[in-house]
Amino acid sequence: MDISRRAFIKSAAVQSAAAAAAVLFPGISFGAWKSLDPSSGSIEWKKTPCRFCGTGCGLLVGVSGDRAVAVKGDPNCSVNKGLCCVKGYHSVQILYGKDRVTKALIRKNGKLVEASMQEALDLVAAKMKETIKSHGKDAVAIYGSGQWSIADGYAASKLFKGCIGTNNVEANARLCMASAVTGFLTSFGLDEPMGCYDDIDHADVFVTWGNNMAEMHPVLFSRMLANRQSKSHVKIIDFATRTTRTSQAADKSIIFRPQTDLAVANAICYEIIRNKWVNWDFVKKHVSFHKGKTNIGYGTQDHFKFTDKAETVDFEAYKAFLEDYTPENVEKISGVSARDIKYMASLYGDPDKKVTSFWCMGMNQHTRGTWINNLVYNIHLLVGKISAPGNSPFSLTGQPSACGTVREVGTLTHKLPHGVVMNEGARKLAAKIWQVPVENIDPKPTYHTVEMFRALDRGDIRFMWIQVTNPMVTMPNLRRYRNGAQKDGRFIVVSEIYPTPTYDVADVVLPSALWIEREGFFGNSERRTQHNGQIIPTPGDTMCNTWQLIEVARRLGYEKQFPWRRETYIEDIWNEYIQFHDSPKHRMAPYKELTVRSGIQWPYVNGLETKWRYNAKYDPAAKGGGFDFYGKPDRKAWIWLRPYEPAAESPDSEYPFWLNTGRVLEHWHTGSMTRRVPILHKAVPESYVEINPEDAAALGITHGSNVKISSRRGAMVMKASINGRGQPPKGMVFVPFFDENYLINEVTLDAFCPISKQPDYKKCAVKLERA
Repeated sequence: MDISRRAFIKSAAVQSAAAAAAVLFPGISFGAWKSLDPSSGSIEWKKTPCRFCGTGCGLLVGVSGDRAVAVKGDPNCSVNKGLCCVKGYHSVQILYGKDRVTKALIRKNGKLVEASMQEALDLVAAKMKETIKSHGKDAVAIYGSGQWSIADGYAASKLFKGCIGTNNVEANARLCMASAVTGFLTSFGLDEPMGCYDDIDHADVFVTWGNNMAEMHPVLFSRMLANRQSKSHVKIIDFATRTTRTSQAADKSIIFRPQTDLAVANAICYEIIRNKWVNWDFVKKHVSFHKGKTNIGYGTQDHFKFTDKAETVDFEAYKAFLEDYTPENVEKISGVSARDIKYMASLYGDPDKKVTSFWCMGMNQHTRGTWINNLVYNIHLLVGKISAPGNSPFSLTGQPSACGTVREVGTLTHKLPHGVVMNEGARKLAAKIWQVPVENIDPKPTYHTVEMFRALDRGDIRFMWIQVTNPMVTMPNLRRYRNGAQKDGRFIVVSEIYPTPTYDVADVVLPSALWIEREGFFGNSERRTQHNGQIIPTPGDTMCNTWQLIEVARRLGYEKQFPWRRETYIEDIWNEYIQFHDSPKHRMAPYKELTVRSGIQWPYVNGLETKWRYNAKYDPAAKGGGFDFYGKPDRKAWIWLRPYEPAAESPDSEYPFWLNTGRVLEHWHTGSMTRRVPILHKAVPESYVEINPEDAAALGITHGSNVKISSRRGAMVMKASINGRGQPPKGMVFVPFFDENYLINEVTLDAFCPISKQPDYKKCAVKLERA
C-alpha cells in the first residue's frame, strides 16, 4: 500500500465520525446524514439491491439533487423486510470517498498518469490485439467478480469465449463458492439452492456449519433470532472451529478441529442409520448411492489435474463405509464429544423437527470442499428433510451476484450461460445466440483462478483485465502472484473505483461506475434476480464495466456481436441472455417485471416464481406428485461416500498453530470500500490476530502487543486480540483479511479442493513470536 494512501485512510480512524466524514465525504454533513427525515419532501426514495454480500437485501436510497444522501431498508423486499446491516445502512457513503478514481490512468515511465478514456480504451484494445498476435488467444484473460452485474459478466463471457475464442474467463467467486457449485452438481446435477429464505420462518432447528452468520449474514441471522423469539422450541446450533458472536447467540456451540467436519458429518449419518431414523420412503424413491476417488491431492503444484469418477453402490456398501465413523471414533479425530455428535444426529433424525443447515466459507474454502457439501446433503437426504418449507440445506454466498453472474452467466473457465464448454449442444446454443461460428468456442477449459495467476507468473498469460476485484490482496500465497503480475512482458488492466494494491500493479486503470450510478442486475443466494436502475449520474469519466467491455469489443472488430445502444443496452443484453435459460428448470423473469419488483426467484414460469425446487408441489419443472431430482439422469439425488482426509498442511513442532482467516461485521472483503466509510473504519480501524488466552499467556503475549505470525511462505507483524469479539481454541489463530496494510495472504497456502479448484483459506500451519 502506498504511504499516502495508508496515511489518508488511517487519518479517518483517529477523528470523530463527523470530522472523518468531512475529510472523506466533502459536502455531506455526517450529522445531517444521521438525522435526515425520511418523510422530507426534498428527498426522493428509489429502490435498489444492496451491493454487499450475497443476501440481496432491498434498499431505498434517498436522493437529493444528484447525490445519494440516505439509506433505509426496503419494507417491500421479502429478503430483509425493511432491515439492513451496518454496511447496508452506510452503503451509499462508498460513492463519495475523496480518493475516488474518476479519470483513466496509464502507466508512463513507471508512474500512473491521467489520460482520456478514449486513449485508455484504445490502448487496452491495442495491447489485446498485440498479445493475441504474438502469443495466441490463450495469452489474454479476464478476471472478474461476484460483484460484476449480470450484464458485466455476460459481456465478458461473450467477448472472450465467443469472439476471441479463449476460455480464460474466471471470477473471484471461484475463491468463495466454487465448492458450493460442485457440491450441488455432484449431489443434484444442477447448481444453486433448492430452498429459499422463507425456510428461516418455518424451521425448528438451525445448524450453522462453520458459518459466523451473526457477522457475515446479519440480516438473515436476525430473521433466525426473530423466529426463535416467537417460538420457544426453536434451536440454533453453532458448529464451528472458533467461538464467535454466532456462538454467543446460539443455544449450543460445538467446536471441532479444522478439517474434521468431514468425519462429524459421516458420524451423524452413522447415528441416523443406527437409530433407525432413515426416511425409507423418501430414500427408496428419490436417492441413489455413489462413491468417487479418494486420496485426491491438494493442488499445490502447477498444472495439477484431477477428474473424479463416480461408481454406483448400494445402501449396504454405504452403511459399511460408515462403520469407521462411530461417534466414539470421531470424537478422537474431531474433539467433538460423542454425546454432542449424537445430539446433532437426533435433531436431524427427529421426524417432527424441520431442520435448515446454513454454511458459507467455512465449508467451501476447504481442500475437500465438494466433499463436505456432499456430506451435509447426505444428512438431509437420509431423513428426507429437503426441498420443503423449513427443511433445507442452504449454501450462502458472500457477494451480491456470485450466483447471478458467476454461476448463472457462467464466468468460469469451464462454463457457458447454460451448460459447459465441453458439451457440444451448449456450444452450439451459445454460438447461435452470440452469432459466432461454433468453432470459435473452445471445448477445452483453460485455467481456474489459482492456475490462471500461476500462468500469469509463468508467462503463459501475458495480458490480464481485472474488473471490480482485488486479487493482490485476496490470492492465497500472495507474494508469488503479485511478483508474477509485475514481471516484464505482462500487461495488467484494472477497472476500479479506488486505489488498491491491485491498482498499484496496473498498466491501465479504467474508472468504474458503482452500482447506483449505472443500471444492472444482481442474482442473490436464493435464486432471486434483482434489478437496479441508475439513480445518480456517473462522476467524472467513470464508466459502467459493461460499457467498457463493449467499447473494447468494438475496437477489436466485434461490432456485430456488440451492437447495443447506450440508452437501452442493459435491457437488450438481458433479453439476449435469458434465451439461454428458456426452460421451466431455469426460466428468468422478463425485464419489465424485474424493474418494478424487489427481485424475482427463478424458475419463473407462468407468472409465478419458484420457492422450493425438486418438489412438484412448488416447482413446475418437477414431474409426478412428489419429489423429482430432475438434474440427475436417474432423477434421484445422490448420496456420496466421502471419507475424512486431513488438511494439506497441519501444525507441527516448527509451525504449531492453525491459521484461520475471514471477515468481520463492519468490513467487506478487502475493505477497499468499507474502510472509506468513517463509522465503519472507526469501529475496526485495522486488522489483528485473535489468540486463545492460554496460548497468549504461554507465549508472553498481551492484548494489543505486536505479534509476528509466520508460515513457510511469509510473515506478518500485527497486534494481538485476546478475549475480543471472537476466540479461537488453543492451537489456532484467526486473522481478518480486510486490511491491505496487513496482507495475511502472504502467509496462507494456495492448496485447493481438486474438484472445485477453490482454495482453502481456513487451514495452514503458522508459528507465533513476540515482535
